[in-house]
Amino acid sequence: MRSTAQPTHEQQQTVPRKTRVMSSSSGTATNRDAATRTTQKQKRVKHVLSRKVSFSAAKGKPRTITSRDAKDRQAPQAVSVLNRSTPGSFVDARKMPSEDVVRKTLDETTQSMGVVVRPKVLDFANRHKERRSVEVRTVLVRAGIIAAVIAAIAGIIWVLFFSPMLRLDASNITVSGANDWVNETRIMSIARTQAGKSLLLVSDAAVEDDLKNIPGVSQAEATKKFPNKFDVSIVSQRPAAMLKKRGTDQLTAVDSRGRILNSVEGKKVDGIPVIEVDDAADAVKSKGVLAALTILDALPEWMRSEVTQVTAATQDSIITKLNTGVTVDWGSAADLKLKLAVVDKIINDPNILGNKTEVNVSAPQRPIIK
Repeated sequence: MRSTAQPTHEQQQTVPRKTRVMSSSSGTATNRDAATRTTQKQKRVKHVLSRKVSFSAAKGKPRTITSRDAKDRQAPQAVSVLNRSTPGSFVDARKMPSEDVVRKTLDETTQSMGVVVRPKVLDFANRHKERRSVEVRTVLVRAGIIAAVIAAIAGIIWVLFFSPMLRLDASNITVSGANDWVNETRIMSIARTQAGKSLLLVSDAAVEDDLKNIPGVSQAEATKKFPNKFDVSIVSQRPAAMLKKRGTDQLTAVDSRGRILNSVEGKKVDGIPVIEVDDAADAVKSKGVLAALTILDALPEWMRSEVTQVTAATQDSIITKLNTGVTVDWGSAADLKLKLAVVDKIINDPNILGNKTEVNVSAPQRPIIK
């Protein structure tokens, strides 16, 4: 058997030295990793604090984070230790704050700054949902605004054109100015064609035009009075003449344009000239009768009221008889103003008329007095 060689004293001393070298190398690597982590934490804290300080300085009001928790108050001390360290220098990892403290510091800093921090990695599905939600809300808000505007406009239209507040009722229509020759019932029937409408839709011009077409109406005015009243005022004239059928007592009133008035039964005819005709309906189409009506309409009221009889055989032979017994031969309706002036001067001057009873002004430049 071979004897086992015993290690010498020098060898025994060498083995522990290698072990110590390996242990020292392992410790150095561990310290290097710790220093790297510490440096990374230090950079994160510095970055957060620098953002906080720059944000507070921009607003002009520095802000300080304070906490009543003793653990939280250790964070600024650790930061100060980091601030005093320089790159490459030894940092004691035992004095560094834990990851929980750093995370809490980051959360408090971002909250105090009022900044909403988005995650670095975006969730596109959630982002699309959020955008769709915003678009839907926008559409709903706009639709609500449009619906409100339409409802408001519809309400205004209903109030102005369909509500009872502005609706014209027949009982709120008044008529004034009618006389014995212009029938008030006919005036009212025309005005009531506008009943049931909103006063905004009532056509006062149309009513006035219809009223002026009534025989005996010389002027007409329709006035709307809000909210729901309608006044009609007319200026009615007396008949220009009474058409008397020969051999009877039947009288028909006509105006200056030859239009037959509504009724003459039981009406007073004093002071209204009378024209004898064969038939009233045919007479108003006769040129002679129309010429006589033109002359009668032009007479001054005092002379017209004295006319008791009118003869209109033709349009060139119009003769009127006055209640004073004087007969005036007008001829035609031509040069009517000159003829009226000549007749007025002759009748009102006793030195000219004298005892004569016939005046012929068919040629007004050379009147004939008999």
